[in-house]
Amino acid sequence: MQKNSVEISPVMDKLSAYIARALTTELPPEVIEKAKLHILDTIAAIISGSRLLPGIKALAYARTQGGASEALVLGSDLVTNVVTAALANGMAAHADETDDSHKASRSHPGCGVLPAALALGERNNVGGTALIRAVVLGYDIACRSTPALVTMALYEKGHATHSFASLFGSVSTASALCGLNQTQVRWALSYAAQQASGLTCWRRDRDHIEKAFDFGGMQARNGVAAATMVESGFTGVDDVLSGPRNFFMAFSSDPQPELLIDSLGSRFEILDTNIKKWTTGTPCQAVLDSMQVLTREQGITAGDVKKIRVRMSNLEADTVNNRDMPDICLQYLTSALLLDGDLTFHSAHDVERMRDPAIMDQRAKIELISDTAIPRRKPIVEITTTAGKVLTHTTEAVRGTPENPMTREEVENKAYGLVESILGAGRSRQLIEAIRSLESAASVRDLRPLMTA
Repeated sequence: MQKNSVEISPVMDKLSAYIARALTTELPPEVIEKAKLHILDTIAAIISGSRLLPGIKALAYARTQGGASEALVLGSDLVTNVVTAALANGMAAHADETDDSHKASRSHPGCGVLPAALALGERNNVGGTALIRAVVLGYDIACRSTPALVTMALYEKGHATHSFASLFGSVSTASALCGLNQTQVRWALSYAAQQASGLTCWRRDRDHIEKAFDFGGMQARNGVAAATMVESGFTGVDDVLSGPRNFFMAFSSDPQPELLIDSLGSRFEILDTNIKKWTTGTPCQAVLDSMQVLTREQGITAGDVKKIRVRMSNLEADTVNNRDMPDICLQYLTSALLLDGDLTFHSAHDVERMRDPAIMDQRAKIELISDTAIPRRKPIVEITTTAGKVLTHTTEAVRGTPENPMTREEVENKAYGLVESILGAGRSRQLIEAIRSLESAASVRDLRPLMTA
C-alpha cells in the first residue's frame, strides 16, 4: 500500500485552516443579518416539511435508529443521535421546494448545512454566534465546491450538483462545530469526498422522497458522520484534493481547485443565496412574480383571462410542465394564483385541488412553450384578456434573489405561515424572535422547546 503523503497543496492548506478557525472569525454585520434570515427560513422549511411525505418517512426511520439522545428532529418530540437527526432534518428541509437556493453552484445549501449545524450545535451546547459562524462557513464552502468542479459539466455528466454542494457545506460546518484542528479538518474532508454521490436521476422520483434524501438528508448525514468519525479518532488521507487519484480527477476533466478558496473570508456566499418568496420549485418563481404583477397592476381576475402563454427556457420547462406534485406544477400554481389572488403554502401543496373543476378550467388556458432562446430564470409571461388585450411581463429579478431581496418582515411572515399550524401562534412568534437575536443566545439548546411538536 502506498504511504499516505503529507505534502499539502496550497488549496487544501488554506481551506483547512479557514475551516479550523471559522468559529473564532468575526463576520460583518450584514452577513450576520442575512445568516439569521436563512437560519429562520430553513428551520421553517424543516418544520413544515416534517408534515410532508419525505419528512414523515424520515421521522419514522429515525425512530427506529436509537442511539444517544443528542439532537432534536424538528417538528417532533424525538431527540436522537446527531447523524440520524441530521438525516431526518435534512430530508424535511427539502421535503418540497420551500428552502433556499444558490444559482451559481446550482444547489440548495441550507438543507444540508443547517441540519448539520443544528445537530452538532445542540449536542455541543454552543452559543448563537458560533452557530451563525458555522452556517456562514457551510454556505461559503458549499457554494464554491461545484464551481471548482465546473458546475454545468458536473451536472451534464449526471452528477447531482445539489448533493455535492450540500455535502461539502455540511462537513465544513460539522468540522468547525466539532472543534477539529487543521489536520483533522483535512481528514474530515477526505471522508466526505469518499462519500460524494448523487445522481440526477432524482428527476424521476415522483414522491420527492429520494430527492429530499439526495439534496439534504444524505449530505447532512454524511458531513456529520465524517466530522464525528474524525473527532472520535479516525485518521485519513492528508490531502484528497491533490496527488494521485484525487477528488478532482475523479469528478472533473477540467477542475478549478483554486475556486474553493477564491475570496474566502471576503466574499460571503450566503449574501448571494436566494430565499424563496413562493414555496414552489425555483423555475416557477419568476412566472408567479410576473403573474402577480400583471394581475395586480391591471386589476385582472380569472374571469378576465382568455389565454396565458409562458415561454420558458428549455432547461427548465420539463421540470415544471404538468407535474403530479402541485408545488412544481406550473399550470396548477399559475391557476391557483389567478383564482386566489395569492399563493400560500397550503394552496401550493393541495394535491386534491389539482383536480378541482375551477382549477382545470384555468389550466386549460395555459400554454407552456419550451424555448432554447429564453435564458434560465427569465420566462416571458403573456396574458390575453377576454377583451382582446395582450399583456406581457418578464421578471428581471425574482423576489428573494440578491438583486431583489425580501425584507426581514417578509421572511418572518413566510416562516410564520409555514410553522404556525404546527407550533401554534405563540411559540411561532417566540421562535422568530429567538432567531432575530440569535447572536446573543447562550446555547442552541434553548431553541429546542420552540421547535418541538
